[in-house]
Amino acid sequence: MELELDSQPRDLDRQSPPRRWGVNLPYNPISEHYKNLFGEKVYKIPISIAEDCPNRQGLKGMETCIFCDEWGSAAYPEERAKTVAEQIEVIKPILSKKYKAKKFLVYFQAYTNTFVRLEQLKQNIESALKCKDVVGIVLGTRPDCLSAGLLKYWGELSQTTYLSVELGVQSFFEEQVAFLKRGHTAAQSIRAIYKIHEFAPHVDLGVHFIFGIPGETRQDIIESAKICSQMPIGQVKLHNLHVLINTPLAEMYNQGLFEPISLDAYSGLAIDFLEHLSPSIAVHRLGALAKRWDELVAPDWNKHKMMVAQHIIAKMRTAGSYQGRLFCGNPSTQLQ
Repeated sequence: MELELDSQPRDLDRQSPPRRWGVNLPYNPISEHYKNLFGEKVYKIPISIAEDCPNRQGLKGMETCIFCDEWGSAAYPEERAKTVAEQIEVIKPILSKKYKAKKFLVYFQAYTNTFVRLEQLKQNIESALKCKDVVGIVLGTRPDCLSAGLLKYWGELSQTTYLSVELGVQSFFEEQVAFLKRGHTAAQSIRAIYKIHEFAPHVDLGVHFIFGIPGETRQDIIESAKICSQMPIGQVKLHNLHVLINTPLAEMYNQGLFEPISLDAYSGLAIDFLEHLSPSIAVHRLGALAKRWDELVAPDWNKHKMMVAQHIIAKMRTAGSYQGRLFCGNPSTQLQ
């Protein structure tokens, strides 16, 4: 199957020599991206409002994504019974004390945040923006939960405040998306990215990827970076496929049907991706993190927040590697 992409590459500030980001980092960190936008460091306040997603409700015969736990990726699930403002007031002091943070983005993180009614979403966002020191909104959602009314709202909102949308693409390849039981296609992800850009061009658009899916190849990863570099994407977030308890993937793991990728192998794929990725695209994270250790089945290295990033950075520095090293500015126009 072919996924038609825009034939015109993004207008990028291409730099051939190695650029040094942050504290001599070999990639473009999201922290620097935010600092360039706001003039200072900002931090995300992750909150939970959505209680479900299309997969969990079994709409149109969908099944639960094989990797998703009962919390839907929530960072603070114990706070989700509180209102938006109450959650912000609980979490903000924690981040302020830990990071000396002064400005914040409210991150609607768990489950599918556009699966709630549009009017309810508007109320939640308005409530967040009224809170002191909040300078913008980040929304996590799926490619198949974008109504016309929602896109129109994003177009209007993004003209008056900072709005970032993080789209759970996970893979640009149909077999990998099907393995994850996402309930949408890779083609839908491509269309969703362009649709968001068409109706809400001021949205700072990010995409999530999962590496380590069975059947995935190194060339798939490289091609994904090339596709990203061509599209109107400003951010990426990388995860390794890991196993949490009470998930379909845990059942597969226990039956010997799935083995997580090793840290070295994952690091190699992440570096391949970064080397072919436009240097103008900011990187949120370099690997997944299991916040609740008692729920992690495998691999064990997912318990350690900095281990993955440090491993990848060390390998890149040793090899003289950096984001965009192999970026040519002329990515392919089709995904086979």
